[in-house]
Amino acid sequence: MIRKESIRDIYGKELVKLAKNNSNIIVLDADLSTSTKTNYFEEEIPNRFFEMGIAEANMVSVAAGLSLNGFIPFVNTFSVFLTGRAYDQIRQGIAVPKLNVKLIGSSCGLSDFADGATHQSIEDIAIMRALPNMVVLVPVDSYELVKILYFSINYNGPVYIRLTRSLVPIITDENDPFSLGKMNVIAEGDDISIFACGVMVEKALESSNLLLRENISMKVINVSTIKPIDPNEVKKHITKKKYVITAEEHSIIGGLGSAILEALEDEPIILRRIGVNDIFGQSASNYDELMNFYNLSAKKIVNCARNFFQK
Repeated sequence: MIRKESIRDIYGKELVKLAKNNSNIIVLDADLSTSTKTNYFEEEIPNRFFEMGIAEANMVSVAAGLSLNGFIPFVNTFSVFLTGRAYDQIRQGIAVPKLNVKLIGSSCGLSDFADGATHQSIEDIAIMRALPNMVVLVPVDSYELVKILYFSINYNGPVYIRLTRSLVPIITDENDPFSLGKMNVIAEGDDISIFACGVMVEKALESSNLLLRENISMKVINVSTIKPIDPNEVKKHITKKKYVITAEEHSIIGGLGSAILEALEDEPIILRRIGVNDIFGQSASNYDELMNFYNLSAKKIVNCARNFFQK
């Protein structure tokens, strides 16, 4: 059985470890520390934790000021509130001057299943990747998250990291490298390439195994760097048949699918995008119910792959 972990728990604990070795790390939260798991930081290093209340725009502006004074602020709240309520402050105060602020969007996608459209972020990647100077990262599991955090500490500039609320399986190896802009092949295949991010990587792996029973071979590529994307990095993972699928827990507009399509604009490919089809989320009794309703499933990927071969 594949082991699953809470990526937000790992985030909170790892941030404490990093901060104990780096006195410049400051953590800010907007009244959601028990959900974002920065409560671990508050307990361990209270003098460098700032509870900003439900005032996301002010929180981002304070982070900008801290950055200008040599600190490395980690700004935390739900992704929908961070990229929505504080967009102007992120754009003007952090992205334009390219300040060294780390933006952590928690409970991304549909993972806050019970609270409905107001709390579900299906457009945050599109918003953040449109900003010049912004790096956009989506760790697939806790191992990759830790590497991304170490990268972020050493990278001088704004970074947006998207974290799910759900438990995630361990898909990568602890020794697998993380390099900005590089993509990692999780499963080899010769017929179809599927580029997936976040929780959809697990769905892609499941569908790849199912397709093997039908003699369809699908390469699964984990895309943890949504921006910057190097077109040459994308092209080297395309199979000879030029069949491509993208899968993301995000709107099909402006997210991973759009980024891959842009990278392949001069290539003679056939591409199908799997994501949320230009519609808001809704409340559900559990996360799987919501994912299946929006066709964010291995079944959807399998059907999409079969269509390439139907005459």
